[in-house]
Amino acid sequence: MTTDPTAEARIPGVAMQAHGLTKRFKKKVALDNVDLSIPAGSVTALVGPNGAGKTTLIKVCMAFERPNSGHVEVDGVDPWKHRSAALRRVGYVPQTPAVYRGLSVEDHLSMARSLHSTFDTEYSRRRLSQLGIPLDQRADTLSGGQAAQLGLAIALGTRAKVLLLDEPLANLDPLARREFIQVLVDAIRTDGSTAVLSSHIVTDVEEACDRLAILGNGKILLDCPLHEARQQHILTDSAAPPKGGVAIGSFAGKGLTRLTLWRMPEAGAGVTAGGDAAPAPDTASLEEVVLGYLAAGRGTTGLQLN
Repeated sequence: MTTDPTAEARIPGVAMQAHGLTKRFKKKVALDNVDLSIPAGSVTALVGPNGAGKTTLIKVCMAFERPNSGHVEVDGVDPWKHRSAALRRVGYVPQTPAVYRGLSVEDHLSMARSLHSTFDTEYSRRRLSQLGIPLDQRADTLSGGQAAQLGLAIALGTRAKVLLLDEPLANLDPLARREFIQVLVDAIRTDGSTAVLSSHIVTDVEEACDRLAILGNGKILLDCPLHEARQQHILTDSAAPPKGGVAIGSFAGKGLTRLTLWRMPEAGAGVTAGGDAAPAPDTASLEEVVLGYLAAGRGTTGLQLN
């Protein structure tokens, strides 16, 4: 009798997890002892600058890269021990859509069906029809947004439990980004799957996500629900620390004002350590939370808001 070799490793309520994950490319450390746990049913924003290790983490989950140490499981499956089983659980959307210029949209769905025996062609067709993308249209006539939607429709058609999206919004215009996010969120809510959405621009993904993982220099700098990231951080332009606050990092805000991000035990604190009233702190936006942690991770205060 054939049994599932990964059944014992599967943790209820956890879709993806990394343990002490390290990946080096010659002298460069792309991932540095990364621990990460992605709850099932969540949409996690994996945010960090270019070169932070986001793509490497996703490639390790896809068994495209082998870690030097540590390991990762996708729905309880270690990709290097059970690659076929892991890939059946994963839908992948790269930054550049993998489309073939001479093939039609329908040809791409047929090719996906030939590679995945359980590929749900009708599901993908419905998603594309909702967006007004004709099945007989050639891939070389698709706009960037349409090509991205084709890639997403194929990933969704696999009916995978975990979707890994590697900066799919990077080359899209604002309207195409919004449409892509809308389709993704609708699919997650309908299917109950899990998504990790990588980006280097937090404003692109914050509306779609309920969790935030900040990756900088190959390290996880913050991993928490989105509402906690918003509620537990404040900004000040004063040197006086708010009572109980833990300084995270400083950066140049709009107008080149030096701002410091603080993590607070309770939201809304604004009293100095000496007990005097401090200037009223500002609640940090999600972008400012990310900038504060990245500044700390880089050991610099030179980051500036766009």
